[in-house]
Amino acid sequence: MTSYDDLLARAEALVASGERSVLGIVGAPASGKTTLAWRIARALGNRAAVVGMDGFHLAQIELNRLRRADRKGAPDTFDAHGYVHLIRRLSEGTEPVYAPEFRREIEEPIANAVPVSPKVPLVITEGNYLLLDTEPWDQLRPLLAEAWYLAPDEDERLERLVTRHRHYGRSLVEARQRALGSDQRNADLIAATRDRADLVVADMELKQFAL
Repeated sequence: MTSYDDLLARAEALVASGERSVLGIVGAPASGKTTLAWRIARALGNRAAVVGMDGFHLAQIELNRLRRADRKGAPDTFDAHGYVHLIRRLSEGTEPVYAPEFRREIEEPIANAVPVSPKVPLVITEGNYLLLDTEPWDQLRPLLAEAWYLAPDEDERLERLVTRHRHYGRSLVEARQRALGSDQRNADLIAATRDRADLVVADMELKQFAL
C-alpha cells in the first residue's frame, strides 16, 4: 500500500535528480489533488512550487461568448494550448515563470499570480486533464517526470464536491445538479485516463493521509 511517506520519497527523488522536474497529480473534481499537491510542496519548502491547471479556465465572459458556460470544467473550457506551453517552459526550467491562479471565490483565473524561479527543482502541477490523449492535451504527458492518479471512494468524492459547491454559494439542489451533471461527465472522461499514470493512489491509501 502506498503511504504518504512513499509519495514524499518519490517527490524527494525527483528533487534529488539535479534537474527541473514536473510532477503531475491527476484526478476527478474533489479527488484531493490540490490538498496532496500542497502537502507535498509544504514538506519540500522552497524546493517545490505548485501550479494548477485551473489557472487556465477561460474567463466567464469568454465562456458566455462561446456558449460553453453550462459546461464549465470540460476540456474545451480551458486554454489548453496555453497550459501546455506553460508546462513546457516549466519543464525546461531556464527562466522565471509567472503562472496564473484560479480563484474559486470569484470563479475566475488571475494572471501572473504564481512566481516560479528557475532555481526551484520541482514543479507540482495538478488538474483533471493531464493524461488526456487528445490534442493538445496529449503533449503534456511527455513533459511530466511522473504522473499520479488519485482514485478516492466515489461517494465520498461526490459528497466533498457538493460541499465545495455549497461553500461557494450554490444551493443544495444546484450543487447536486452540478456534481451529478457536467462534473460527473468530466469525471468519467478523466477516469478513462488513469492507465496512463505512473502511479494510481486508491481510496484506502488516500484515507491514510486524510485528504
